[in-house]
Amino acid sequence: MFNLKTITKGAAASIVGASLFVSSAFAETVIRVQTVISAKADEVVMLKNFGDDVTALTNGEVVFEILPAGSVVGVAETLDAVDAGLIDGGFAWTHYWSGKHPAAMLFGSPVAGAGVGIDNIAFVSWFQFGGGKELYDQLWDEMGMNVKGFMLQPVGPEALGWFKEPITSMDDFRKYRFRTPPGIPGQTYKDIGVASVAMGGGDILPALEKGTIDAAEWCCPKPDSVFGFQKVLKHYYLQGLHQVVVNADLYLNKDVYDSLTPLQQKAIEVAANASLSKSMSYRIYENGKALKDLTENHGVILHDTPADYFPAYMNAAKASLEKNAAENEFFAKVWQSQKDFAAVAVPYWAGSQASNAALGKAFADSVK
Repeated sequence: MFNLKTITKGAAASIVGASLFVSSAFAETVIRVQTVISAKADEVVMLKNFGDDVTALTNGEVVFEILPAGSVVGVAETLDAVDAGLIDGGFAWTHYWSGKHPAAMLFGSPVAGAGVGIDNIAFVSWFQFGGGKELYDQLWDEMGMNVKGFMLQPVGPEALGWFKEPITSMDDFRKYRFRTPPGIPGQTYKDIGVASVAMGGGDILPALEKGTIDAAEWCCPKPDSVFGFQKVLKHYYLQGLHQVVVNADLYLNKDVYDSLTPLQQKAIEVAANASLSKSMSYRIYENGKALKDLTENHGVILHDTPADYFPAYMNAAKASLEKNAAENEFFAKVWQSQKDFAAVAVPYWAGSQASNAALGKAFADSVK
């Protein structure tokens, strides 16, 4: 015999559960994120993919609206706007905020692989398993920012850059006014006698066309080709030390983040971890296709970077790292963490990668 009371309770539970499902399905939180670059950039493509993952993981409860640079505030004001709640989130490279704290460089673009041979894959290992994430969370408190950050897009190594004529030595390099990233990577170029000019991505091509600068770096073949550098310059150098690792991040206003449910917060964390892998995978293939197109269809000539660049830049980078560590306790703490990680991980990783690089070079030469 059926127990009417039991059936009634079960039915009631089902109705309540259904109503909660319906209400949660239609409860939408829109997070407006302003980027520091054009909506056409590959970084924004990957950012939107991250947002789609969060929306799927939350059953449509959290939706990211991506705004291009300058939509609400200027590029330089992006992080301050997130802190103040003028925008829900921002998207940029954390070394952009080195003026607020020098350690920002060690998370966004540890110059010359932090001086200890950390590449983009090793950087993710340090971040996820070597104590980097805990230090990254501490960075915002050190800055006094009401921000929750998420690393999304590790890239590297970035190309040395684009030139009007071939360069065979540092003496040739020093003849050019050269666009560099802000902060320590750009300052290190000044330290080795290069006329370094820091400017945002959207300003580079107009500056080249006007002659304000006559050489430039941005990232890698695909993003560089989207910017159109090949229209102005034809000599391209892939190997550089200034940004062996460079990582683009999402910054959420802490109050906005805290207003999310634990499950929604976890969805963002899971999607961010997925983005670390997906962005590297995306970049390898896209950059490969772009480099092939640049050299075969746009007259771009690929060169090897002059040998005397590497010791000059590495020595200056180490001096800069040591200077900042001596002057700032938190900088020293983060850099020590990276050095401790590298002492364990880099001998293995560099050794295993050497065979991979030699194998790849042999195949690349056969294709050429």
